[in-house]
Amino acid sequence: MSNRQGYVLWFTGPPGAGKTTLAESLKTLLISAGRQVEILDGDEIRKGLSRDLGFSKEDREKHNERVIFVAKLLSRNGVVTLVPLISPYREVRLKARNEISNFIEIYVKCPLDILIKRDPKGLYKKALAGEITNLTGLQDPYEEPLSPEISIDTNEKTIEESVDTILEYLKTRGFYNS
Repeated sequence: MSNRQGYVLWFTGPPGAGKTTLAESLKTLLISAGRQVEILDGDEIRKGLSRDLGFSKEDREKHNERVIFVAKLLSRNGVVTLVPLISPYREVRLKARNEISNFIEIYVKCPLDILIKRDPKGLYKKALAGEITNLTGLQDPYEEPLSPEISIDTNEKTIEESVDTILEYLKTRGFYNS
């Protein structure tokens, strides 16, 4: 298998678990290895392709479907596509897996008490104060992956250790040569 093939690393997990941080760190290494890399960050996609959507279950599913479509286009054109997206529903992640060749699900997890302490965007604080009523993992469901290719607890591993875990997996699939 050529390491020039596109593939999708789909980072799923609750808000604040470290999905985007891991994707950004990984992007730097993959670019230095000569790969074309794009990050399809959920927050950024919402500002463009999904600005018409809210946070109902239906809107979250539509948002995810748009990201799946773009990720599929990029990866089939040889781009390594990193998708840090909460994507709370198993059914939607299964759709991504079924539609995208070379799909790799990475479950980025962290205990709730640590997420509340980290709270980089202030979402948990707002949710606990009643200012937000649909925060995934607190007020709205988050369905944990049943069999992700990679599972990372960011409370137990550093960013560097987590990235190394991902790179080791990519080596076994023939997608990365350091």
